[in-house]
Amino acid sequence: MFILWFIKYINRKIMTSNRTAKGKYLKDLVMEIGDNHFSASDATPVRNDAFVMSEEEKMDKIEDHFRQIMDIIGLDLEDDSLNGTPRRVAKMFVTEIFSGLNPENKPATTLFKNNYNYRQMLVERDIKVHSTCEHHFLPIYGKAHVAYIPNGKVVGLSKLNRIVEYYSKRPQVQERLTIQIANELKTMLETEDVAVYIDAKHMCVQSRGVQHEGSSTVTTQYGGKFLNENTRNEFLQAISGSL
Repeated sequence: MFILWFIKYINRKIMTSNRTAKGKYLKDLVMEIGDNHFSASDATPVRNDAFVMSEEEKMDKIEDHFRQIMDIIGLDLEDDSLNGTPRRVAKMFVTEIFSGLNPENKPATTLFKNNYNYRQMLVERDIKVHSTCEHHFLPIYGKAHVAYIPNGKVVGLSKLNRIVEYYSKRPQVQERLTIQIANELKTMLETEDVAVYIDAKHMCVQSRGVQHEGSSTVTTQYGGKFLNENTRNEFLQAISGSL
């Protein structure tokens, strides 16, 4: 319903503006949507042909384009400190900070029978979050805390960390990252009883714009039994020493 309203809202604005103002309005609207983290889907917006090119081909193209960017802003690419930067950035983008875009890098998971019949919540605290804001391509960094209540099977603890890492290594907004982690845990663990809590700082807030170094962003996603206030409070109490 909101999407339909939103489309009608745009159309009304366009109909009441002239041709010149129309382009400026839409441009401003897109910028406004970006700053407000509006998104129609919890899926990362990648094209269908995103993985047709090999990693090496992608790095070659990024290297060339980033070299042009450095040249445009006036840097001396003959300098020993700078001439290798375009390749370093290209490699970093493809194989490191955006490696979570490639489904082939998704961590394999193996579930184990819950031999101990453990039926209480399991909490993994202080999982590092290193991601990148998709609006300004600046770092997001902080901690994730995740929990689940076993439903007959359990998973190796490190896999919880790897799921957080996988979805973090892509251009993100924190709200989407939180939902993606929760949805993946639900699918992987075959249970709705999942909780995700992320507390992170955004360099796009700290180093530009309002430049508020001390603020952080908290997002949460609860499912199943964690929608119950007592269960949710038990989870929050378990991670309270890390908040």
